[in-house]
Amino acid sequence: MSTESRHLSVFIDRSVADVYAFVSDPTNLPSWAPGLGGTVTQEDGAWFVDTPVGRARITFAPRNDFGVLDHEVVTPSGETVYMPVRVITHGDGSEVIFTVRRQPGMTDEDYQRDLDAVSTDLGLLRKILAAG
Repeated sequence: MSTESRHLSVFIDRSVADVYAFVSDPTNLPSWAPGLGGTVTQEDGAWFVDTPVGRARITFAPRNDFGVLDHEVVTPSGETVYMPVRVITHGDGSEVIFTVRRQPGMTDEDYQRDLDAVSTDLGLLRKILAAG
């Protein structure tokens, strides 16, 4: 079990409701998290994303009033990766907090690559939501 986590966050000048609505919609994933995959589809109530290494299943936390946007990704190899995500009030805007957990067997370089990818995704999310 991994014992290392880093919390990355971004401040967005939009309401929690706006940010939550955008991020909780799986069809928006390719626009703000393109590293995960380019195509998101729903089949029989389950969500799938086509990743660079194959098709992965994504399960999202049920919609809620607490800003919880956690999701699990079952990779093409069958590994399950849990990703805690929150959107919270910050002044008149929001803060999105994404916890990146070091997966078992990950090298320092692999972990840093994940951290960099999430940081880039959060920056893109802020840019998209700032634009309207």
